[in-house]
Amino acid sequence: MFNRLKPIAAATMLIGVLSAAPVLADDAPTADTVVATVDGTDITLGHMLTLRVGLPEQFQQVPVDVLYPGILDQLIQQTLLADAHDGDLSRRAALSLENESRALIAAEQMAGIAETAVTNEAVQTYFDENYLNGDAVIEYKAAHILVETEEEAQKLVDEARGGTDFGTLAQEHSTGPSGPSGGQLGWFSDGMMVEPFQVAVEGMEVGSVDDPIQTQFGWHVIKLEETRTQDAPKLDDVRAEIEAALRQKAIEQAVTQLQDQGKVDRATGDALDPSVLNQLDLLDE
Repeated sequence: MFNRLKPIAAATMLIGVLSAAPVLADDAPTADTVVATVDGTDITLGHMLTLRVGLPEQFQQVPVDVLYPGILDQLIQQTLLADAHDGDLSRRAALSLENESRALIAAEQMAGIAETAVTNEAVQTYFDENYLNGDAVIEYKAAHILVETEEEAQKLVDEARGGTDFGTLAQEHSTGPSGPSGGQLGWFSDGMMVEPFQVAVEGMEVGSVDDPIQTQFGWHVIKLEETRTQDAPKLDDVRAEIEAALRQKAIEQAVTQLQDQGKVDRATGDALDPSVLNQLDLLDE
């Protein structure tokens, strides 16, 4: 993922800002508490908290008495620079803002869908349907590569069966979120994956790479790495994974419904040669 919160001056975060955090008013602070004003523009505690959440992992361990003035300094500097900007944004910056806005709104929408999907009744129903019979549960550990076309998928199947490392292929070609981790999906059991994917995995032999499988997300190349048998668990033992499965299923159903209802015309995009993604100079035109 892109680091959207690069410090203007990284040294400001860790060097030269060792003074203690300012004393807050007696009233309990809220996200709307104004911590600084720059030429009439308020910077709130909410802005600081949002920036802190998005900082790289290494900054999360920095003591708060160092982090607080560093974050405030950064927001003040950003506000000064933004106010000093004269003219239109560059094409890159404008498009980045559009992508960022779209991603944040989509994430909020998915969070809302996921939240409403998890109820005690839904969890119990899922448990009753998938675990209550007392049978041992077969779990699968697989990796996959997600691409747009069957032709791409078949080529990757041939390469994987020919001895090319599956994880490397996933890192280089997969468009799914597991691509950077070599396509690893971890352990899952029946009902946790979309049906065509689940059916394919359950029919595979350990170590094999299956023929391309299509789902609503695209074409999958699947490698089954391991299987194991687990005794039927109690509800509390699997509550977290049931909740995750309910959230995932709700999001998938919502996206599918939106795709079915929406008017999506991607003919031009599908007709372009994928190599156009290397033409970064187009952003400078």
